[in-house]
Amino acid sequence: MGTAIRKGERDKSGRDGTWKLEDAKARFSEVVRRAQSEGPQRVTVRGREAVVVMSVDELDRLLPKDAGKPAFVPFLESLGLDGLNLEREIDRGRDVAL
Repeated sequence: MGTAIRKGERDKSGRDGTWKLEDAKARFSEVVRRAQSEGPQRVTVRGREAVVVMSVDELDRLLPKDAGKPAFVPFLESLGLDGLNLEREIDRGRDVAL
């Protein structure tokens, strides 16, 4: 489990907020704790940054305040369908033999 550390190397996982995927998986609780206390934690896959684990508070701070869904009527009005003909012919049904 985990990654082997060569002689003379120290395990630096997470010290700078960056984790190898296998280390992040093995120590996920610590990744979450550090995201809450120290800030976003980056996870790398094959040496390339792949994802960031961050606290909900940090995410809420970054997202726009009105990130919810727009109201339905203003949404429909914004579609620009003013010239669309929505008239229908009266449908009187059809005769069905029983």
